Amino acid sequence: MAAKKITGKFDSIETVLRDIACGKMVVVVDDADRENEGDLIMAA
Repeated sequence: MAAKKITGKFDSIETVLRDIACGKMVVVVDDADRENEGDLIMAA
């Protein structure tokens, strides 16, 4: 199965860190040429 190219808007690292600090959960995705998966990340 061929990997799909993700097209869309990604937030800056600064925005993501601010969201995590505010208690929001974020999704971090790796490159489509690697595992092409996402991780849910939130502050403990």
